Amino acid sequence: MILLNSKIFVIATIVVLVGALGVITLTTSTSDKEPFQKIQNQAKLITIELEDISILQVSERAALIEIKFKLNNPNSRSVIATLLTYSLYASSDSEEYKMSSGTIGSRPSGIVDGSDYYIILSRNSIVLKDKLILDYPGNSPELMSILESSNPSWRVDGNVFYNLSSMTSGQEIEVHFDLRIES
Repeated sequence: MILLNSKIFVIATIVVLVGALGVITLTTSTSDKEPFQKIQNQAKLITIELEDISILQVSERAALIEIKFKLNNPNSRSVIATLLTYSLYASSDSEEYKMSSGTIGSRPSGIVDGSDYYIILSRNSIVLKDKLILDYPGNSPELMSILESSNPSWRVDGNVFYNLSSMTSGQEIEVHFDLRIES
């Protein structure tokens, strides 16, 4: 008889524990999603500005161009910018020429692999720079005339990928930009 009572006691204990775990799982899974969705809906998109484009050097063999982007974070939380991709165009008169494409930063691709990322503190900004080398611009007279002119018009389009405060929390956000500097 004592053996039968202990089996009933063990079964009752297991049923109570399974029920308690079920209740905890249901209440935490629904309550955890709501604050994250509220934070994500309240997050403002970062803004991107074209700070400067400078032609540092031009020769028959290569041209060196420096480009600077300013990323502004309007949020009350820090953000992590993981990757900025862009294409640079120059124009003279009505013709536009694609000069080059580039990236700043990198996406994390594994546990062992490191990544370049940039933390933008709350309500703050950072400037990201990149140098482009155009090989043999002397082959194109139109391109050489743009590079040798004192004030060409520039257009840059691309995307910035970032996360709110942690690369593992939340969803990656992508912002497209199309910026111009007129001569």
